[in-house]
Amino acid sequence: MATTGLPESISSDLARVTESLQMLAPRWNTWVLMSLSEKPLRYGELKRTLPWLHDGQLHPRLVRLTGAGLLERTEYDTQDVLYSLSVRGRELLPVLGVIAAWGGKHLEKETVLDPATGQRVPKALPRAQDIEDTIALIGPRQATPILWTLRIRGLSTPKALAFTAMPDRHLTTVYPPLNRLVEDYLVARDEQGRFELTAAGRELAPVYQALSAWAAGRPLAAAAEHPVWAPKPAQSPDRPAVWATTQPRVPAPAPKTTALGTWQRNALFSHTPAARAGTPTTGGRTR
Repeated sequence: MATTGLPESISSDLARVTESLQMLAPRWNTWVLMSLSEKPLRYGELKRTLPWLHDGQLHPRLVRLTGAGLLERTEYDTQDVLYSLSVRGRELLPVLGVIAAWGGKHLEKETVLDPATGQRVPKALPRAQDIEDTIALIGPRQATPILWTLRIRGLSTPKALAFTAMPDRHLTTVYPPLNRLVEDYLVARDEQGRFELTAAGRELAPVYQALSAWAAGRPLAAAAEHPVWAPKPAQSPDRPAVWATTQPRVPAPAPKTTALGTWQRNALFSHTPAARAGTPTTGGRTR
């Protein structure tokens, strides 16, 4: 975790949240966790649930998630291994639900024709994809420290942001992560070159509140009392959608039909992967 100029209690909280994001950030980690959200699965069952992941991709993720304390591994013999969510892994599921809700609201999606109404509507993506893409926005180094600093300071100059969010680095190093956050519509720049959170950036509050509570082992019921992300008066509306730039919004390949059945409609992990999203139409970055 990078050094910050924030108060010690906030810096410690920020460090735990950043570590949690880094744990979840590698691609497909969220899909593995969601696949185990309903019941434990043997390796072969899990592999059939995520058929686009080969052994060389799936097994290392299982090893890392087990080492991180999110999964438990029960070995009956060398060819019969059962994976399940640990207590900490199960406690993470409500947090993933909060992240999915933000992504479902703010991440741009391709529109499709609704046969019932004849209107074009956003094409549904699996919630695991919304989670993964949201984490891709806020997970890169310095993104979360900058967002927290803007939440505390409000409208700020680059110099003030660099001094608080990354005081151990040269001033110019604040611009790449800051510009990326602007391009993703989490941060806005005014005519004087100052920066502030957009509506989408401010609405990350529940995400950071939930992550903070989980990382500290606190109940989510008290998450809204977070000293940085507690509710604030509403501000003027701005651009409603953002675009994941760290990795494209490319959903998983369609899984083959298996004897495992499909996910329930209201499950965190949707059973119908969506097609690749098209070029953004409201200002998001293209690939």
